[in-house]
Amino acid sequence: MLAGWCWCVLLLLLGWQCGGAVKDLRPDVSDQELIWGADQYDFAIVLPASGLECFWHFAHQGEHFYLDFMVQWVTGVANDRHLSVTVNAPSGLIMGSADDAKGQIAFNAGETGFYQMCFSNFHNRFGSMQIFLNFGVYYSDDVKKQKEEEEIKKEQNRKHLNDTLTTIEESSSRVQAFVFHMWRYYNFERMRRGADYYLLQSNSNYVSNWSVVQSFVIIMAGYLQLFFLKKLFDTKTTTETDKPRC
Repeated sequence: MLAGWCWCVLLLLLGWQCGGAVKDLRPDVSDQELIWGADQYDFAIVLPASGLECFWHFAHQGEHFYLDFMVQWVTGVANDRHLSVTVNAPSGLIMGSADDAKGQIAFNAGETGFYQMCFSNFHNRFGSMQIFLNFGVYYSDDVKKQKEEEEIKKEQNRKHLNDTLTTIEESSSRVQAFVFHMWRYYNFERMRRGADYYLLQSNSNYVSNWSVVQSFVIIMAGYLQLFFLKKLFDTKTTTETDKPRC
């Protein structure tokens, strides 16, 4: 009996120690170092009538934050292509806003944290819209200048490396920045191409429907004209008992 109680106490102690919540998975790494780097995202979403969608993206202080958006198609009665967009800082300040079918919001992040991007379709109360988004962060030359002290410390640790590796590293970083901006322009052109495709498809359906309606109206107008003309020349045969009266 005593051995059983000892085992119960031992299990409780082990469970209490193992069941505690781990507050910090990487105590040697700060929160800013866990989420660091230039990245971008591009995708399309559908906003319902009077709908609101919000997204969050992490940015460090000094990084360049950008957001590109474009309305691709709109359904409903009014077909208003205007989209209301706002970007808020982690502290709640409005960093940028727009109310148009397409646009761009860009700024230098003044604080570290998650920036909120909200998209509202309150202009269309009876129709939905599809919008294409492209947003992300990247480093500018000003941020590199602010990190000169860190670079000096890194250079002291790289004394055992030759100049060739340093040159290759700088060239690769420059190429990576150029490729990043190239992808930005490519996504913007793909955004415009998608909007043009949906516009052409909408115009094609519009022309086809109106052609069918106008063809039906022309046929009906010709039939009615023929019917009334025939009525004008319609004469009744008369007999001796059935004669027209004056």
